[in-house]
Amino acid sequence: MDWYLWLIIAVAAAVVIFLAILIIRALAFKPKGEQTTIAAFEECDENKAISDLAEMIRCKTVSDTDESKEDDAEFEKFEKLLPRLFPEVHRVCAFEKLGRRSLLFHWKGRDSSVSRVLMAHYDVVSVEQSLWSKPAFDAVIEDCVLWGRGTLDTKGTLNGVLQAAEQLIKEGFVPQNDVYFAFSGNEETNGDGAPTIVRYFKKKGIRPALVCDEGGAVVEKVFPGVSQPCALIGIAEKGICNVRFSVDGKGGHASAPPPHTAVGTLSRACAKVEDHPFPAHLSKPAMEMFDVLGRRSTFVYRLIFANLWLFKGLLNKICKKSGGELNALMRTTVAFTQMSGSKGMNVLPPYAEMLANLRIMCGESVESAREYLKKTIDDDSIRIDVVYGADPSNISETRGEAWEMMKRAVSETWPDALVSPYLMLACSDSRHYGEISDHVYRFSAMALSKEERGTIHGNDERIPLEKIVRCVAFYLRLMRQF
Repeated sequence: MDWYLWLIIAVAAAVVIFLAILIIRALAFKPKGEQTTIAAFEECDENKAISDLAEMIRCKTVSDTDESKEDDAEFEKFEKLLPRLFPEVHRVCAFEKLGRRSLLFHWKGRDSSVSRVLMAHYDVVSVEQSLWSKPAFDAVIEDCVLWGRGTLDTKGTLNGVLQAAEQLIKEGFVPQNDVYFAFSGNEETNGDGAPTIVRYFKKKGIRPALVCDEGGAVVEKVFPGVSQPCALIGIAEKGICNVRFSVDGKGGHASAPPPHTAVGTLSRACAKVEDHPFPAHLSKPAMEMFDVLGRRSTFVYRLIFANLWLFKGLLNKICKKSGGELNALMRTTVAFTQMSGSKGMNVLPPYAEMLANLRIMCGESVESAREYLKKTIDDDSIRIDVVYGADPSNISETRGEAWEMMKRAVSETWPDALVSPYLMLACSDSRHYGEISDHVYRFSAMALSKEERGTIHGNDERIPLEKIVRCVAFYLRLMRQF
């Protein structure tokens, strides 16, 4: 019987050693040493920054996929506003309007062999005014908060860029390298504003050393076990795909229905997809985020993130059950958003359709996502058509001068925040710049609460006045490095 005892001892010893390895790895999974920078105070004209943004908000630059519904006069009003608000920028920078909605400023530096691009868009999404507490385009200022569509997305950052440039030019600052300010007026409709500018850069042979657009922000309580604010800089963004599922029915009176109507068939397909999510995939942006923020987490989460080779399955189960942003960082997501069938409540549908919005993980594609849906549904009676699709963006570098410039400007503006790479879940104009740059970063220069983030494309979009000023300070610090 001695060999049984030795077997038990050996197994117990192996378990102890295994657990010890996990714990040691977790204990060693500590923040990497980083040099602390002391930021110089950046002063700007606060009243001008606030009043200028208010004037921008009063321009109703609502874009629509049906361009006939847009008010061109409001877009022209916005474009004519800029020379008045930023006369120094227009005096020093060469300006070109490319196409219908692409505004490009070129601030020539001492050395034109290197170029950098700061982006924003000046179109906004539509408003259901009855659901707003304040008029969406009146730019009401109340209790130190500016209300209005576009304050966050993204006239606020456009204002920050031009305020900083205006001030630096007045100071006599000349950048070492060329700087471009690239603003599009149809980002919300996936228009050709940004692609037009990218084509211009390609024609000129310009490959930007840094591109900064909207994206992550300074946020709190978004990563498990981390109590500090997190400044998330998007180094890539997921792809997007709108899919239509359709099926034909026989129609007829609802009093004698078949076992499954067209709507029932689609409902069963919907349930299959929701019950069988896309496989988890740890992309480079997510892995880098887990590495940076996981080291700042509580011990239990450090145990998981330090040993993902073992706990990836557990993390996957947690994400699938909880949904939300952490789950979206792990896989391609599917959100069913619309369904239609018969026009009569007692009429069997001769045709039914439902639509879903997919956000596609890095390493996958529109076509691979479509094939997964087809395989999961496994019903030849259902047609699966891509209405619109764009593959995930390229992944930008997190080493080198461009990344360090971004980190430094963020850290100096929000000293308490942990700066981390991030996979952007939504889409932006910056995805087009992956053709010409390996240094495309997505960061909205604001600290945003969960409630404030919820107003983007929602109701009561607004920004505290202090955050308008701090946005300018960020761009001042970033541009001084150019």
